Amino acid sequence: MNNRRSFIVGLRSIKISLKEKSFLKKYKPWGVILFSRNVKNIKQTFQLTSSIRKIFNDRKYPILIDQEGGRVNRLEKIISFDNLTSEFFGNKYLKNHKEFKLFYKLFIDKTSFLLKSIGANINTVPVLDLKNKGSSNIIGNRSFSNDPKIVSKIGDYCIQFYHQNNIGSVIKHIPGHGLAKVDSHHFTPIVNKKINYLLRKDFLPFKNKKAFFAMTAHIIFNKIDNKNTATHSKKLIKLIRNKIGFKNLLISDDLSMKSLKGTIKENTIKTFNAGCNLALHCNGNFKEMEIVAKNSPKIDKFISKKTSQFYKILS
Repeated sequence: MNNRRSFIVGLRSIKISLKEKSFLKKYKPWGVILFSRNVKNIKQTFQLTSSIRKIFNDRKYPILIDQEGGRVNRLEKIISFDNLTSEFFGNKYLKNHKEFKLFYKLFIDKTSFLLKSIGANINTVPVLDLKNKGSSNIIGNRSFSNDPKIVSKIGDYCIQFYHQNNIGSVIKHIPGHGLAKVDSHHFTPIVNKKINYLLRKDFLPFKNKKAFFAMTAHIIFNKIDNKNTATHSKKLIKLIRNKIGFKNLLISDDLSMKSLKGTIKENTIKTFNAGCNLALHCNGNFKEMEIVAKNSPKIDKFISKKTSQFYKILS
């Protein structure tokens, strides 16, 4: 494991190309992330993930997918989860707690079964961002609630149920994306709230979470660091570690998103300098992938130790 590099990468299609195969062998990313473009059916996707693991000779090699349910459904060619949004479960939690727990566990058990069928072992959930009026709808019904305590509680269930199913979880978007007025895929959101407000509200759901991974927000929190998004901010990473208390692996959100203003090389270097452990690159653009790979360090003892802890929950 020690010769791997600290980045996660997306592939172009439903099979690994020869170019990608030699890339994976040469640069040895820590993990690979799947998107809808990689998923045609269960059999094909399992063949894809098996061929990735064969390269690394590691049956537990980290393969991530962004399978929230609702509109974020990478398995859309296999099954529809349109109505099963986080908002749906948040409302269920308020109306009938017992029924919520039954439904939510069933949802996660079935999702986990599908993820195992295709060979994925990490799901980038739960979304712990608060639902805020007047904010960008990039979060919207992907949020459980506007109440930080409810979001936190459902987040705990989510992590627990996935771990019981031998699937890792990624809390996102730390320290909180809910106040963003614009979509960070295209613009840089700037949040002007003071730190005391943020610690009470948007940052609260991320506290004391047992997830092995957290994904950072490409958002500027003006009152904490007015120059850098959380992904690139030493101050915010320090706050995530000390005030929010997240002690496991920090993954950047996708480095090809337009919220980050630098070149891919600058964005990669800044991600590690700020204190993120793993850089994420999603779009499958080969030139960009090589730049991220070349500027990602070999994994250190901390990443090795945390990866081993994650491997222990896998069946």
